[in-house]
Amino acid sequence: MGPMTQAFAHLGGRWATGVSDVTNDLGALDGGGRWAVLLPYSGPPVAIRFRSWLEQPRVVRPLGLGSSEVGPIRWQGPPANSWSSSVDEPEYLAAVEEVRTAIAAGSVYQANICRVLSAQLPDTGQSDIAGLYELLRVGNPAPYSGMICAPELGIEVVTASPELFLERQEGVIRSGPIKGTGKVAGDLTAKDEAENVMIVDLVRNDLSKVCATGSVTVPELLKVEVHPGLVHLASYISGTLLPDAGWPQIIEATFPPGSITGAPKSSAIRIIGELEPAPREYYCGAIGWVDADEGTACLAVAIRTFWKSAGQLHFGTGAGITWSSDAQAEWRETQLKAAHLTTVAAGSWQS
Repeated sequence: MGPMTQAFAHLGGRWATGVSDVTNDLGALDGGGRWAVLLPYSGPPVAIRFRSWLEQPRVVRPLGLGSSEVGPIRWQGPPANSWSSSVDEPEYLAAVEEVRTAIAAGSVYQANICRVLSAQLPDTGQSDIAGLYELLRVGNPAPYSGMICAPELGIEVVTASPELFLERQEGVIRSGPIKGTGKVAGDLTAKDEAENVMIVDLVRNDLSKVCATGSVTVPELLKVEVHPGLVHLASYISGTLLPDAGWPQIIEATFPPGSITGAPKSSAIRIIGELEPAPREYYCGAIGWVDADEGTACLAVAIRTFWKSAGQLHFGTGAGITWSSDAQAEWRETQLKAAHLTTVAAGSWQS
């Protein structure tokens, strides 16, 4: 591969340019430098080490990658009614009932069932992912918004994620699973709370594999968080990392995130593989940055995430299924999660 002249990222409020290394080896994250990290739910991890990470004014492309090098930024998204789903409504309702049957049999307590939406881009010459990123930052501001653009690797991903997968600072690792979604706080139910607590227990168990005994705590439980067009229930779990816990061990212990798989995680992953006909790809994985020199990191769960491939735009949506789930209500939740963002993506932006 030649030099990746067009690769850049915007993560953690910083623009990253100047690629010095690309690897699928998570052990590199314990070496040196600051990395953009993409962990697909299905597929190998990708870590890109950038030489420059600068806080810059609000622009949609970092300095050094101006229009003279890669052309003006143009985005024209697919109409909001043009998306096709990997699973239609009858198939999704049937999948919910399959999960409830598995719960009744005792093989799983909760499983997250997702579908991948795809739409043809109207004009690939008007589909610069940086323009979509700008639309999302205005139309759906999110605490873990980010973008990784590496066309030479076939990677063009933007996220408006509200959910923290892993944050690392001063030897402490922290996770913030979301379970429970509604239009307003009054929509959140006892089912949402029970589901959230179940996943908190799962994440506590995951973190305990790489944290000092007795250090894993839950400083915030069932916190209502407001986002554009909906509300979520989030909880936060933290622990003190063991001295010999490197990134390969941390990811092995915690990935994929419990909030988008289920409990027990191994059973939920198996059921997901049986019931979801299309691979999730980047959706439900993780996206963010790792600074090996500082020992810090922030990785978001890759929900509310778009990615481009072969002239199409993709987006995932899903819901957590428990014994008390109503299949129609779960289908409506997947629609709610997608409606606002696909409307934003249908817009246009031009530099």
